[in-house]
Amino acid sequence: MKSFIPLELRSLITGIAIFLTFYAYIPYIKGIWTGTIRPHVFSWVIWGATTFIVFFAQIAGNGGVGSLPIGVSGIITILVAGIAYRKRGDIEITKPDWFFFGLALSSLPFWFYFSDPLAAVIVLSIADILGFIPTFRKGYILPNSEPLGFYLIFLFRNFLAMAGLAEWNTATLLFPGSAGIACVVFVVMVKIRKTKLEMLS
Repeated sequence: MKSFIPLELRSLITGIAIFLTFYAYIPYIKGIWTGTIRPHVFSWVIWGATTFIVFFAQIAGNGGVGSLPIGVSGIITILVAGIAYRKRGDIEITKPDWFFFGLALSSLPFWFYFSDPLAAVIVLSIADILGFIPTFRKGYILPNSEPLGFYLIFLFRNFLAMAGLAEWNTATLLFPGSAGIACVVFVVMVKIRKTKLEMLS
């Protein structure tokens, strides 16, 4: 389905989404450098791989200018993974983590075999959600280790990125939509966990 939003407005929405991407990442990266934020490195490696491949899938699915926030996010996500590794965030890598990473990379042969970006996006969306598991695990154990505002900004950013797409179809909407839902679930889980720990202390 083609977007009913005029190109000029979609371009403005896309610009705001890109601004929010930088707005969210700059303090997050500063937090990694100062040691106040300790991301799970492998989650970010998985997210970087999935996000960057989805960017190309959105282009193939006629996402247009609205695909740019995902592309920018993919580049910065890989940068965050590198900084987190260098600063030695949570670098415990389990066998399931390797499985999720392999699943993300398997999207490329799916895309090639089926000649359809949707096949890749489905695999990538699953891999992205599963790649959230190490961060969910860390967020449950150390609920103060992740800034919840970061994930709320990304929820809003994903909504804007979806609104900025030239075409709304499963290939262009599935990934940002499922990532947004994962952000909501994560924030709610951490808030509940923080409340319970505060009640026990």
